[in-house]
Amino acid sequence: MASTARPPVVPADELKSFSEHLQSSTTILTLLGAGLSASSGLPTFRGAGGLWRTHTAQDLATPWAWARDPGLVWQFYNYRRHMALSVQPNRAHIALANLTHHKPGFLTLSQNVDGLSQRAGHPLDKLKLLHGSLFDVKCSDFWCKYKEQNNFTDPIVPALAIPTDETDITSNEARRTRELDISDTGVDLPEISLRDLPHCPECKHGVLRPGVVWFGEALPADVISTVDNFIQSSPKIDLIMVIGTSASVYPAASYVDTARAKGARVAVVNMDRNDEPASGMMEGDWFFAGDAAQIVPEILKSVIGETPEYSEL
Repeated sequence: MASTARPPVVPADELKSFSEHLQSSTTILTLLGAGLSASSGLPTFRGAGGLWRTHTAQDLATPWAWARDPGLVWQFYNYRRHMALSVQPNRAHIALANLTHHKPGFLTLSQNVDGLSQRAGHPLDKLKLLHGSLFDVKCSDFWCKYKEQNNFTDPIVPALAIPTDETDITSNEARRTRELDISDTGVDLPEISLRDLPHCPECKHGVLRPGVVWFGEALPADVISTVDNFIQSSPKIDLIMVIGTSASVYPAASYVDTARAKGARVAVVNMDRNDEPASGMMEGDWFFAGDAAQIVPEILKSVIGETPEYSEL
């Protein structure tokens, strides 16, 4: 009977050369993108035509949308929080979190806002969120500096609760039972007043907003400064891993190029072989094509050992 053994997740020769380099590396950068979350089964927040209900992301993810209708904006982000909490960190998230305990000079830059790296136990001092997080909140009052990290309460306030029956088509249960698209407008969203939105516990009057970077806002200065200081203070960067992203736009592309200039070899993990960094692949780089949840634990195994499945305990 013919053998049905599956081919290895990573070719043996590539795994060997990468593992040897990883073991000898002391300064490592990792850049994460949406492809890593796709391995957890996180669905897109957009429905047919790129819409959420009848809105584009640009309609809702802006300071002007917030000023116009914070209740609608919070319903959009509460839905995204709810969907992110409906899935679990995958083994790639866990493997990267474990690598921080074996390589002190390891820093992860994430373009994801879904909180999966945090839930996997990735230390916050080793995880820099370029676009913020759905689960960070901050006061929208100009004079108040209140911020809270890793608020995983779902819903964040009772008024934003998503029903689990068919009265609201954006609920997970309703989508499973009726197979409706999240952009369906058959059921109106409720209007939520300011008094029912989450309020700042510090100043008492400001409304809390999602701690994500909206269109028209600058990337967080403290995050960019920390990353720049890490790079500038490192005499040499040994490795940069690019996982689930093409790293073709700023600032991702600049980090790949800067790491290369400091001697780094590049390892890309992506489903699509066409998703290369803007500067392309060079001799000595690695491209591991496939599911990050399978590949990342395999290529880090020589340093961190076996990677378990996620457990909340």
